[in-house]
Amino acid sequence: MNIELLLRKEYGLQESQAKNILALFESGATIPFMARYRKEATGNLDEIELRNIRERYDYYTELSARKETVLKTIESQGRLTDELKKQIERCLEKNALEDLYLPYKPKRKTRATTAREKGLEPLITALLALSDPGTDLAALAAPFVNAEKGVDSVEAALAGAADIFAEQVAETAAHRDIVRTTYFEKGAFSSKVRKEYEGKKTKFEMYYDFKAPVKGMASHTMLALRRAEKEEVVLFDIEANDEAIVAALTRDAVKIGTGPVQTFLAGAVKDGYERLMKASLTAEVRVDKKHEADREAIRVFETNLHELLLSPPAGQVTVLGLDPGFRTGCKLAAVGETGNFLEYDTLFPHEPRKDETGAAKTLLAFVRKHKPKYIVIGNGTASRETERFAKQALKALSEGNAPKVLLVSEAGASVYSASDCAIREFPDLDLTIRSAISIARRFQDPLSELVKIEPKSIGVGQYQHDVDQTLLKKKLDEVVESCVNYVGVDVNSASAELLTYVSGLNRLVAENIVKARDKKGPFKNRKALSDVPRLGDRAFEQCAGFLRIKGGDNPLDDSAVHPESYYIVEKMAEGLNLPVAALIRNSEALAKIDPAAFTDDKTGALTVKDILEELKKPGRDPRSQFAYAEFREDVSEISHLKEGMILEGCVTNVAAFGAFVDIGVHQDGLVHVSKMAQKYVKDPGEVVKVGQIVKVKVVGVDEALKRISLSMRLEEIPAKPAPGAGHAPHGQGERREPQGKPGQGKSAQPVKPQPKPAAFQKKPASIQDLIKKFQG
Repeated sequence: MNIELLLRKEYGLQESQAKNILALFESGATIPFMARYRKEATGNLDEIELRNIRERYDYYTELSARKETVLKTIESQGRLTDELKKQIERCLEKNALEDLYLPYKPKRKTRATTAREKGLEPLITALLALSDPGTDLAALAAPFVNAEKGVDSVEAALAGAADIFAEQVAETAAHRDIVRTTYFEKGAFSSKVRKEYEGKKTKFEMYYDFKAPVKGMASHTMLALRRAEKEEVVLFDIEANDEAIVAALTRDAVKIGTGPVQTFLAGAVKDGYERLMKASLTAEVRVDKKHEADREAIRVFETNLHELLLSPPAGQVTVLGLDPGFRTGCKLAAVGETGNFLEYDTLFPHEPRKDETGAAKTLLAFVRKHKPKYIVIGNGTASRETERFAKQALKALSEGNAPKVLLVSEAGASVYSASDCAIREFPDLDLTIRSAISIARRFQDPLSELVKIEPKSIGVGQYQHDVDQTLLKKKLDEVVESCVNYVGVDVNSASAELLTYVSGLNRLVAENIVKARDKKGPFKNRKALSDVPRLGDRAFEQCAGFLRIKGGDNPLDDSAVHPESYYIVEKMAEGLNLPVAALIRNSEALAKIDPAAFTDDKTGALTVKDILEELKKPGRDPRSQFAYAEFREDVSEISHLKEGMILEGCVTNVAAFGAFVDIGVHQDGLVHVSKMAQKYVKDPGEVVKVGQIVKVKVVGVDEALKRISLSMRLEEIPAKPAPGAGHAPHGQGERREPQGKPGQGKSAQPVKPQPKPAAFQKKPASIQDLIKKFQG
């Protein structure tokens, strides 16, 4: 199996390009490193394209290994023919390979194996070879009656032969493909409410009597149906035209004309389908559609997580974090400009204590002492009440001296506060204080803080507990890795959790970096990283370009220029008679440089171009400008909502069927995809993204089920394009108006469909020959 050739055909790669990419994979190179620092080798492919190739490479590698196992097993049985070997070697799909292997796969005792033990296989072989449809079945079966073998009658002999044929039909790859294809192309998923839920109101009401084509089933619908089935609200199955399927199988498996023999064999085909194929292939199609739905749900989750991690940071400003609560009070934590924890206290402005005076006094003391620019409040229980209290308390300050009060997402903060990471950071603090610190820190720099939380707990996915957990973790970890390396990491301030995601580093090396930093002080240059235990040459090559050292010995260490290319910058500076430091941010000098003059055997034109771009703005934060939304003060509970209200909110989650928007009532509202724009919208991600500020209209409220329906189809609100993430440098907090369609990234390349394997054909010469051969 030539994996390199297959990848070249599927992705249109040049031979040298494919060889380079595979060599980099095998050497352990990470995708961010390949995309950023090996552009000449990869042909300037981006991360999405490289990850697609990597995934397909892994698939083919696993398939190749499975083929070897299958071939060895069949060969050990003495049943491997040249034709079968060719079919297996040509196979490019795992399902198709398993279909080919099924007849030879070791299995438990079946009705067919019992019939074979009774010597009845020659009978079905003879029947299949008949050319006369009027042959007397009883006469043909009579020689196989043998009481000693447990075949007491002609009927028993024919029943055993039918069992063998039924299994042959069910295990033939071409027949399984007929059924599978019919289910996929013409089948329908259906669900019916269980008797115990008839007439009852649940979140699954729309699936009480539901039917949809298998082919066009939306991913979120598939996952919702499976959850409804799991919670035992509905019965969920596949409906198909069984008669048409049996007819198609019979046409393919039975070659004799109409008559008793044909009727007998057709009955065995029907039994093979109903008893041996229907349940297993129904389950297989359900699993395949589940995997398809998983991948789509995970793709949406990846997109949301990417947007969230690259949310604009407020920057290096002092922040007060408030984790609100009623009975246990509001935990207040002050966090300095670099994220350093300063002090904490607990406020009790709400019932049952309702000490508004004391709480206001403490809050104002914190404000006067730490001079924060923002007070950020987690958007959970008591958030709007705490927001009102804080704003009222701050009126005691003169205008211009009061910090801005904002509500922010607290999703995952409680997970962090109980994590090993939080315990290591703040072993002596209560969980709720840790949560308040996390809320403040994630506002300063979402990426640095959110990497400490398991991605699926951050709250930007749908059905994350229903999808393949292994695949989900792998894909979300890839997103975090991509975002961390895209932004770059200050090696002298980053946590071990953040460093773990840097290209080439693992948990052990990341912790060694922190230990070395704590013991010897800040790193002065990138070269010093080589002294960190377990950080060898290979790891240094992978990580060095993504780690930043501010105010160090070499100004290039605070840039994305890789140390392996420093000599290029030195040559550029030397040619202009300038020191390297004078070349950085010197647009006039950089404009005089001819990129072609600095390419050589080690460094190509693409790399030189990247170097020049980086020298213009070294260490620039690629995230968008920081912004925030404001909620209406008179709308803080779901009961306050009225149809027709126009509100401002923040997109918290984007799903395949729409977007969830926080409008400040403790329950996100849903903008269905049909209500996102005046035109047809296929993918909500084309219109909105996580973190986007939007204006919405309330179109429906169900307090009992806590459902809020919203619309963005507001002609009076002109759509404004959102700033593309990753292009504008971050600022220090400005009001952002509701936005429209954001900039879009590259989509994944589709994988070409693979041909199906051919069916087996067995055509014995004549009935006389067969009886002589098998009966001796």
